[in-house]
Amino acid sequence: MLNPPFGKRRVLLWAAAGLSATLIVVSTAYLRDMSRAYERVRGMSTVIPSPYGDIEFTEGGSGLPVLVVHGSGGGYDQGELLVESLLGDGFYWIAPSRFGYLRSTFHDGATFDDQAHAYAHLLDALGIEKVAVVTMSHGGPSALLFAALHPERASSLTLISAGVAASVAEDQAQANRKGDMLVKIYNHDALYWGATTLFKKQFMRIMGADGTVIADLTPGQREVADHIIEYMNPASLRAAGAAFDNKAAMPNERIAAIQAPTLVVHARDDALQLFHNAEFAAATIPGAQLIGYEKGGHLLMVIEQSAIRRAVQKHILEHSSVRVESSP
Repeated sequence: MLNPPFGKRRVLLWAAAGLSATLIVVSTAYLRDMSRAYERVRGMSTVIPSPYGDIEFTEGGSGLPVLVVHGSGGGYDQGELLVESLLGDGFYWIAPSRFGYLRSTFHDGATFDDQAHAYAHLLDALGIEKVAVVTMSHGGPSALLFAALHPERASSLTLISAGVAASVAEDQAQANRKGDMLVKIYNHDALYWGATTLFKKQFMRIMGADGTVIADLTPGQREVADHIIEYMNPASLRAAGAAFDNKAAMPNERIAAIQAPTLVVHARDDALQLFHNAEFAAATIPGAQLIGYEKGGHLLMVIEQSAIRRAVQKHILEHSSVRVESSP
């Protein structure tokens, strides 16, 4: 084979050098971010044994007890973000990592019922009789079942963009494909980091926000969304939990047994947890209140943070026998 002309060789050499430099920059950024992510979740939580495996959690604040249940790709750290966004001061919060997330155990054959019972065990260990429950996304199923299976322990229930019931509709099949894709991405730290660093807009679409929602984010909203996405690192420590969420049976009609006053907050254009979840919950849980938004997708909590914060605090306080001042 003839060697390429000198000019072409120089172009190829420059291209190779540029590619090598880019790979070095990207690799350095990846290693730096992963080091920070692993350090962030190392030793910051408490782990207790239970009949359902190890339960990891953090706690903080003072006042009315609130159990904060994170969504898919989360962990106690996402629960802490929910506290910061929606509760603020004036509440004593408990944020567990669900099965398969960070240091909480996942056992084959586990169910959302088991996760609900694990919450009760955690509350027993902490000496807490009753809590308000706040959950988002796929934290919904186990939170709903906690309220259904332990009715004496839930003073109120708040569902934000939450999963509730299965569906055979075509748009649900599309949402399920997004969930399958997310499970694959969570399996590898490098894949999740690359997807969320280099292709963030595309990743937000997979997360259930359409292009209009993403384009309309204010700088402040984008910062909060970026923070939530960043806190899903390291992804591989959450992979077992995401896979569990994607396959475990939904509560469906069993939520009719819930006695706790329930607030349902959802966007009609959510492409990951479809609005049928909110409609089903509002129609099935006795006395449930639905606050629906036309736009916001699965980033609704980010986009309507102030309004949702007020609604959540009001709902919790109205159904508590303890007087607690809400945060502004």
